[in-house]
Amino acid sequence: MSADELLAGLDDQQRLAAETLLGPVCILAGAGTGKTRALTHRIAHGVATGVYAPERVMALTFTTRAAGELRARLRRLGAPGVAARTFHAAALAQLGFFWPQLVGGRLPEILPGKGRMLGQAAESLRVRVDTAALRDVAAEIEWRKVRRIPLAEYARVAHTRVMPPGLDVDTVVELQQRYEDLKDERRQLDFEDVLLATAGMIDAEPRVAEQVREQYRFFVVDEYQDVSPLQQELLELWLGPRRELCVVGDASQTIYSFAGASSEYLLGFGARYPDATIVRLEQNYRSAPGVLHAANRLMRGRPGALELVAASGDAAATEPSVSRWGSDADEARGVAEAVAAQLAVGVKPEHIAVLYRINAQAVQLETALAERGISARQLGGTRFFELDAVKRAVLELTSLARTGSPKPMYETVADVARNIGWTVDPPESQGAVRDRWDALNALVELADQAPAGTTLASFVAELQERQAAQYEPTMQAVVLSTLHGAKGLEWDHVHLVGLSEGLLPISYARGFDAIDEERRLLYVGITRARRTLSLSWAAEGVRGRPREPSRFLAELSSGTPGAARRTDR
Repeated sequence: MSADELLAGLDDQQRLAAETLLGPVCILAGAGTGKTRALTHRIAHGVATGVYAPERVMALTFTTRAAGELRARLRRLGAPGVAARTFHAAALAQLGFFWPQLVGGRLPEILPGKGRMLGQAAESLRVRVDTAALRDVAAEIEWRKVRRIPLAEYARVAHTRVMPPGLDVDTVVELQQRYEDLKDERRQLDFEDVLLATAGMIDAEPRVAEQVREQYRFFVVDEYQDVSPLQQELLELWLGPRRELCVVGDASQTIYSFAGASSEYLLGFGARYPDATIVRLEQNYRSAPGVLHAANRLMRGRPGALELVAASGDAAATEPSVSRWGSDADEARGVAEAVAAQLAVGVKPEHIAVLYRINAQAVQLETALAERGISARQLGGTRFFELDAVKRAVLELTSLARTGSPKPMYETVADVARNIGWTVDPPESQGAVRDRWDALNALVELADQAPAGTTLASFVAELQERQAAQYEPTMQAVVLSTLHGAKGLEWDHVHLVGLSEGLLPISYARGFDAIDEERRLLYVGITRARRTLSLSWAAEGVRGRPREPSRFLAELSSGTPGAARRTDR
């Protein structure tokens, strides 16, 4: 494609971004505004005009899927030689190249995960800890490293963190130290070490810095709102004194703060580079006007929020609706009924998505859809019946169903769940322990909502039938996904469930920053919808516990235009 052809299909702001090839550039790109199009056309335009040598360009992102999409688009646009990688992949390639020269020998083995070594660390310290707690300790290691906090300093600041259940700060610090010692003894690195070692190598070795900066002269960072302090440090080391940096992001889609992401670098780009070109992409090519009105109301006044404007109206699209249901089971059946109605008028199942906050919410949705003969697939993550806690519970319940239990069915299920880690009230902590509780709580809820007189044997048989129904053939299916998993995707019709206090915002979100992260997560969910958006919540939880509607619903349901339509069921 010629340079003119590359620019022909862009709107005015996308074209400005694509034509500004030198110096610092910040593209503030709202959901559905064509940010990947602008980014890839900018790179291809630079290559086509000779401003960029393709082998001197590094395009960085955060997932292998996104990196693959960038490479595919750049190939189609005539720029196949551009490196499009994740931060980790780029760092690992450099570390593997320079390690033999600087240290000697082969690069240490990269750990595929932290769990096994953490378990060995716990065993050597004679600390009794389960798998869920170990995952939470692993998350603490990642939180500490991406913020560049030494272990000694972590011990001083950890009192502000929620520790995994049953572990105090001293024990968590001791586990982390033993984990680091084991890695050193076995010459192994974890994923965060790759970034740390690469940054240290470039910072300490001038000839390495010179060689790296000679190789890559132009940097583009996609999803810049997700960058962590460690990744930002590495980016600055890659750049050196140069200013050839283009970043693309949306502060309203910062939903990984728990993993170290910070929108401060995106929002502060103009302060760091006073002469930067700032481009705002606000013309939305994805969603119906009513969806955009709701999204704008939710984020109005928030730092960096963009005002999305529909590129064109859709006369057939309706305003978002809000439904109140009596229970989670009622809500799931209501969503299944709505999905069935959409399929009946010719909507393709893969154009429909049901989104929720946590994986455990999927089980009743899958069941309700299956009862109507609707095929569904979970997007990413582990299926409910493949979760370790659920597999263990089902195994124990199956055994009890064979031998007999003197207690009523619900009490038996609750006892089994309690022995695995379930409690009546959810844990305060976020992470693997909460994920396990959510999964077990969903199992307890299924038992609670079973018809009167259901025996343990029939309940177990129903669980087995549901488990079998999850293995569907590769075919068109309605998509089920967490809000985190839905980021970057879109569907014609989106059903967003569970908009009650304790689910969205989640119960462990405390304080303004945590609640605001939940707000941004809802914004991501809303902006996945192209034509229709349905919001719903259930007034009762397990054992009839009352729920309140999400505080966000009041904002989505007020004001015009685009006020959500409310329905009580």
